Amino acid sequence: MKVLAINGSPRKTGNTATLLNKALEGTASEGAETELVHLYDLDFKGCTSCFACKLKGGKSYGKCARKDEITPILEKIPKVDAIIFGSPIYLGNITGEMRSFVERMIFPYLVYDKNHSMIFPKKLRNGWIYTMNMPETWLKESGYEQIFKSNEKLMIRVFGSSESLVVSDTCQFDDYSKYVSSLFDPELKARRRLEVFPADCEKAFEMGSRMTKGNDA
Repeated sequence: MKVLAINGSPRKTGNTATLLNKALEGTASEGAETELVHLYDLDFKGCTSCFACKLKGGKSYGKCARKDEITPILEKIPKVDAIIFGSPIYLGNITGEMRSFVERMIFPYLVYDKNHSMIFPKKLRNGWIYTMNMPETWLKESGYEQIFKSNEKLMIRVFGSSESLVVSDTCQFDDYSKYVSSLFDPELKARRRLEVFPADCEKAFEMGSRMTKGNDA
């Protein structure tokens, strides 16, 4: 079994990357082969709406025709058994890099017919890991839950299933005194990092483990 993790954070050792690595540890514990991709290492853009992926009889029908550093990753998608997406929340949504990746990954499989068909060749287990510095109590008030549900709905439509892990109230800075950040209590952030984040990592591990255990896991 092959599992691919996509890091949509610019940080390779931050909260999102840490959780993705824990999820991959979970899949590896069940014998899976794993790979972690850092999107910010790659030079690519989002969908350019060239429609080559929808051209009747075209050589790129059903796949992205654009060639850049994300192309090898897109070519791996039909060959893996599960994908775990990870992104911090920037300005109310996933990062621009992750959004560009999702555009390039999904649009070639979307058919412009009356049934809104999808032509991805198989079922593919997947999950989202989100990180954010806002408290969990703010999620409903700010509308984030709807964003998460929308992403899940899209992945279910394309791949057949999806799940999400939301990790809130994360610790952003090693030293809060160096930044304009009076909105936050550094002591509470540090305590949460010590007491809650390890449990979040365990949840990520369990998500990864579930990815290896069949369609009903």
